[in-house]
Amino acid sequence: MPARRLPRTVLVLGGVSFCNDLASEMVTPLIPVLLAAVLGAGPVVLGAIEGLADAVAAALKLWAGRRSDLWGGRRKPFVLAGYGLSNLVRPLLGIAGSWPAVAALRSLDRVGKGLRTAPRDALLADATTPEIRGRAYGFHRAMDNGGAMAGALFAAACLAWTPLSLAGVILVSAVPGVLAALLVAFGIADRPAAEPPRTAAPPLIWRSLAPELRRVLPLVGLFTLARASETFVVLRGHELGGGVAELLLLWAALSAMKALAAWLGGGLSDRLGHGRTTGLAWLAFAVAFAFLALPATLAGLWAAGLAYGLLAGLGEGAERALIGELAGPDQRGTAFGWYNAVVGAVALPGGLLFGGLWQAAGAAVAFASAAGLSALAAFLLLPVVLIKPR
Repeated sequence: MPARRLPRTVLVLGGVSFCNDLASEMVTPLIPVLLAAVLGAGPVVLGAIEGLADAVAAALKLWAGRRSDLWGGRRKPFVLAGYGLSNLVRPLLGIAGSWPAVAALRSLDRVGKGLRTAPRDALLADATTPEIRGRAYGFHRAMDNGGAMAGALFAAACLAWTPLSLAGVILVSAVPGVLAALLVAFGIADRPAAEPPRTAAPPLIWRSLAPELRRVLPLVGLFTLARASETFVVLRGHELGGGVAELLLLWAALSAMKALAAWLGGGLSDRLGHGRTTGLAWLAFAVAFAFLALPATLAGLWAAGLAYGLLAGLGEGAERALIGELAGPDQRGTAFGWYNAVVGAVALPGGLLFGGLWQAAGAAVAFASAAGLSALAAFLLLPVVLIKPR
């Protein structure tokens, strides 16, 4: 394999993420509108639903990642089950009649994410060498965000040019979702188990992780506490009077900027160092959230949203490449499980904190507070990763 060519597994998983996010983002940016305009729920409910949706999968991410290690590095069963479940339940949001039903279905969708995420990220690390790992994760995140852009554009086109309602668009999302599951089933060959599956697992304890991981993961948690769901950008646009089609176009444009930045940032991290790039990207994220605190008009929100997408996407590949690098080959699934468990564990308090600040003091205070917290996380991370830059 030429040194700069991405392996087939990386390319196929990129296609899977494109299709899955195409399906997902036909639905996700519609959730704030569905809650506010149809079901009469506000920002605190949105924060609770989005936080709960990530938090409910936290333990599953750790379990699935670790179990894939114990199965001798076999990851595909978890990846297939996760994509299958998400794309089975997500279209049912179109017929949900109350916000608790939306919360339950959104949580089941995230259970699927919990099953697949850590084994998939470990599978990407297994398939790459350190010299191209940042580019591989950057490509994967670019395809993920590209699918988000395509999904939002397709949903906007359906609402503008067809008689489909919000519920109808959500139900149609089942089509690309099925394609994502089929790509996993028939496009990825799971490698033979490196060793027989272990029935008795060693204790799952924090101190069994590499020391570098134990220093980095709490800072990932602090940063995630500030990284509010991007559905709040859509909610802000709804408050400023944007129509559904325009908000979907904003989501698509934001996703396009993130896709471009993720691709460029992943390649940059292979040259600059995965840790350094992650720290600098967190600082860029803080600047992006500060921009989102400023707009009082839709035009201003568009400008801030595009800047946010460009700055927020820079570290998506580098952050995952850093985790894959700090973990040994026999611990990657477990390391990504811990990574995703930490992210999931703080998602609910982070969503409630952001939504509560928004409801109590307004959108500007919520975005500005998130900017400050993410900048703090970046300043704490940089001294750690500068000691071990790659």
